[in-house]
Amino acid sequence: MGTDRIDGSLYTKIENNIAILEFGHPASNSFPSILLKRLTDEINSLSENEEVHLIVLKSEGEKAFCAGASFDELITIENNEQGKAFFSGFGNVINAMRKCSKLIIGRIQGKTVGGGVGLIAACDYAIATEAAAIKLSEFTIGIGPFVIAPAIERKMGIAALAELTIAATEWKNAYWAKEKGLYAKVYETLTEVDDEINTLTNKLAGYNPESLYAMKKALWENTKSWDSLLEERAKTSGKLVLSDFTKKALEKFKK
Repeated sequence: MGTDRIDGSLYTKIENNIAILEFGHPASNSFPSILLKRLTDEINSLSENEEVHLIVLKSEGEKAFCAGASFDELITIENNEQGKAFFSGFGNVINAMRKCSKLIIGRIQGKTVGGGVGLIAACDYAIATEAAAIKLSEFTIGIGPFVIAPAIERKMGIAALAELTIAATEWKNAYWAKEKGLYAKVYETLTEVDDEINTLTNKLAGYNPESLYAMKKALWENTKSWDSLLEERAKTSGKLVLSDFTKKALEKFKK
């Protein structure tokens, strides 16, 4: 299934018990709220689909994996409610990935910023190219990576979360991210990444789906509080985005 380009696109292809879920947006695969909502719904739907044994999450093209939240939409937030709703977008996707009954494999081909790093962290296993650098730039516009922080901390540890957040203008390369546990494997080329994903997913699809599901639940034990935690964090970001600092910073970016 697809949609028009202004809201981005989302396609699912199911073959041999593997669901390939691909999102895209002309602005470096960034996410407007409507696309985050559709991704959340699609993950929930695949979770219930007995034909699907596992999911591969990927994005369009060969450049950026994900540029995070839509800047155009960020600029239009006018009150706390809108702010909370906007930042809940990534929280809802992360919670859907966490609760999904299928293991999720991330295919990461290029740079990722902000919320997109949260998406990678919420994958159960991620394979990346050397070009897959990451950055959390939220401090530079007066907010913080509050909603995605639990996913990043769970996967990479508090030290890596602090380093990414505080060095807000620094790109961390794919090997740094692998060393910290975000990526399982890093390859020079996208072809090698795709070969590895094909090999891995074909093996996984042949394993007992009940054992895959039981392992998924075990991996995400002790995260039940995230439903309310990520909502609280969205409120925090929603308030901060209305600050004078953020308004001025966004104006600069717009220019």
